[in-house]
Amino acid sequence: MTITADASFEVLPFTRTCRHIWEDGDHVLIGVSPGNSYFSSERITGLAQWATARFAQVDFVYADLHVDRMFAAFGYTPEHAEKRATKEIKAVRRRILKGVEESGPPRAEIRVRALSEFQSNPVYQLLHRRVLHFLETDDEFRKGCEEMALHFVGSKLPEGGSITDEQLQVCFDYMAAELPFFVDTPSILDVPSSVAAYHVKMPLTDVLFARGGGLRATRNQAYAVVRPGTAGAARPASPATDTDTDHAPAERNVDERRAA
Repeated sequence: MTITADASFEVLPFTRTCRHIWEDGDHVLIGVSPGNSYFSSERITGLAQWATARFAQVDFVYADLHVDRMFAAFGYTPEHAEKRATKEIKAVRRRILKGVEESGPPRAEIRVRALSEFQSNPVYQLLHRRVLHFLETDDEFRKGCEEMALHFVGSKLPEGGSITDEQLQVCFDYMAAELPFFVDTPSILDVPSSVAAYHVKMPLTDVLFARGGGLRATRNQAYAVVRPGTAGAARPASPATDTDTDHAPAERNVDERRAA
């Protein structure tokens, strides 16, 4: 169901459990991809203001792994791919830092980190190995990853063309670096619970949060679509795995939840 607290952003927790984790307000992770025009510095400012009013801790994590390989797989020379990747990664970091700075004094802890900073984290390493294992052994998970790859790079393919094996593998490596945070952010960052927030529903959401076996998000990991809101009434909720006909309680800010 949709939760609209104000006119800035609306929230669609994927399941009833995701909604409960959202209401706990412990932590939210906002993943940012380089080269994605959605994440302007103004959008980051709005997200930072919104997130710090509702969560005790906020992390912006931007992707900086395999970006050069992605450019190379889609036609750039190795030298040009490396330069383009470096430029895009620096640009996205600047936009996030600028947006956070312009959001004003934070009401909660907020951090900005690169995905590569977690490569030495033992929990992240374990989760990354699990993701790679299920890519090799779980047909449903692999199919979800293939759909996700096509979702994000389909526009880069020539008209009538299909993704090559090399391009698909690079996409898998890029996604595998991000997916530990959709499986178990609480263990990576040592927080009680966490909401992974993104502005669209990912094709892998059903696989990680709805099915009964295989690779699944942990019980204290949530996923929610967080997108710019429409002034006035909330839009209808997207279908979710857990049918929930109850009305969402009024959303409280961090200080109100701590006092409860």
